Parts: sequence; structure tokens; C-alpha cells
Amino acid sequence: MAAADTTSLAVATREQTGSRAIRRLRRTGQVPGVVYGGDGDTVTFSVDARVLRSALASSGAIIELSVDGAGGQPVLLKDDQRHPVTGAVMHVDLLRIRLDQKIQTTVPLELTGAEETPGITEGGVLEHVTREVTIEALPTAIPDVITLDVSKMDINDSLTLAAVVAPEGVEILGELDEVTVATVTPPRLVLESEELEEETEVLGEGEEGAEGEAAPADGEEPAASDDGE
Repeated sequence: MAAADTTSLAVATREQTGSRAIRRLRRTGQVPGVVYGGDGDTVTFSVDARVLRSALASSGAIIELSVDGAGGQPVLLKDDQRHPVTGAVMHVDLLRIRLDQKIQTTVPLELTGAEETPGITEGGVLEHVTREVTIEALPTAIPDVITLDVSKMDINDSLTLAAVVAPEGVEILGELDEVTVATVTPPRLVLESEELEEETEVLGEGEEGAEGEAAPADGEEPAASDDGE
């Protein structure tokens, strides 16, 4: 699904910068941010944390940003910093865009069909290696998420970005054949069993050699001990 719909977000410019000012801002329930790019200057702003959370949750790729009550301008969320424990947004970077020009951005890459995957039903373990993909598209064509069907994967199979079908108007960037997206590995118990068998074989060979050295040949006297007994 492409993010053609937009969500409005009203912010206010902030003059004070520095860590102390930002800490005071956050204590009042505000989140600092910056918007840049396009034909405009870089502008630092603050926005109510609840308003920002609602806008990010309900929007797709495009946000209609209004600064100090001025007319809206389309922007993208370029980056956000989150609290490592609570997950609350601590800072946002917004990028001005033109709706008639393609841009590069990243979108989540999700796996579908895992419950039908033969390799999983046989006990294999599905590993989701690549969780984001870089794309190029018009802002109105940027999807909320791109999916990859893994329902046909067997044990020891792997899929790369070359297997991902991009939505119309979207180009996936990068070395598609070299970036692994998903793998199905054998069950851990099988791997442990094979490792144990290999260790047993090596140990058995070592014991056999030691016994061969100690046993005298037919008709021979046992070797004398070092202490002469």
C-alpha cells in the first residue's frame, strides 16, 4: 500500500539550542526537531510529544508540515531518535520534498507465508536477515512496507533481494543478488547431533591408536616399565 495520504503536523520554531535547553523542552512534554532540504533554510522546531506520536502513527510516508501557522509543506520523516527503554521519540529530522520528484528512502521489509513454509513445518528455523530496503520512487508511491513471500522455502534455502517484487513505480536499490533477506536453517537438535557424532568419531580414532601402541604383538613380551619392574 502506497502512502498517498498525508497527515498534518503543526510545529513551532525554537530559538534556544544546546543540551540544557533541550532537556528543559522535554520536561515540558515537547520534542525537539529539525526540518531541512528543498529550497528552504534549516529550521529547528518543537512539537507536543502526543501530537507528534499521533502524526507518526497515522501517517504513511508524507507529512504536511506547518511551521508557526504557515502554509503546509510536504516532508518525510528522515530520522528519529528514541529512548532506549521507553521507545519515546526524543528528536525528529524531517526532510522537505517535492511530490513530482523521485527520492530515495528506506522502508520496512516484512516476510509473509511463514506459517506455510515447508522448511519450518519440518522443524527448520526461519531467520529474517534484512529488515529494511532502500528504494527510489515518487513520494506518493512510497509504500508503507514491502513484503517477501517465504511460503515455498525448504530447509537450507535462502532468498535475496532479487526475489522481492517491488510495487509499481518503486525501484529497489543495491546489489540485489548479494543481499540475503531470509534463510531456513536445519533444526538445532539436528546440528547438535551431527556435531556430537563428529566428536565421537574423532575420540574413537584417538582411543584406537592409543590401544594399538600399548598392546604387544603375538609372541612378544610386554614392554618393560620405566622403573625397571
